[in-house]
Amino acid sequence: MHIEEMTRADALSLVASMPLGRLAYALNDQPYVTPLSFALEGDNLFGFSTVGQKITCMRANPKVCVEFERIKNQQEWATVLIGGLFEELDHGSGYSDRAYSLLSRRAAWWQPGYIRTDLASAEHPLEPVYFRIQIVKISGRRSVSDEPRPPRRNLWQRICREDGQPYC
Repeated sequence: MHIEEMTRADALSLVASMPLGRLAYALNDQPYVTPLSFALEGDNLFGFSTVGQKITCMRANPKVCVEFERIKNQQEWATVLIGGLFEELDHGSGYSDRAYSLLSRRAAWWQPGYIRTDLASAEHPLEPVYFRIQIVKISGRRSVSDEPRPPRRNLWQRICREDGQPYC
């Protein structure tokens, strides 16, 4: 096995296929990571949450990172990192409507952002916030097997024995 760089197109394809990413943000030199649903369009990731720690932190420091990964096992995996800038979308704006349209195409798109959360015996408010992350940088890596693949058999080879007679 070895590791190879993914093309930008392959990295974006992986991002578009993933139901969740991990959003990293920081405030006062303290990093945080949380899972979140995203929708990709062009050079933007659209997301949704409620007002709380992550929104407060991203308002104060808009530099974020989002990680997406597909892991089958230790030898078969791919991961993409996106560095970008958080931008809150005004309610009723074309961008917030677009974010809703893109996100709502996915099952349970509002989770985990719009689930009632109890923190320190106080209920978390459910004030919705749509946002986008403008992609500034993207990189991806994936594992690649060093073992040669067995030769593919053509259709004739799959339905016939070596003597040319069909398998029955």
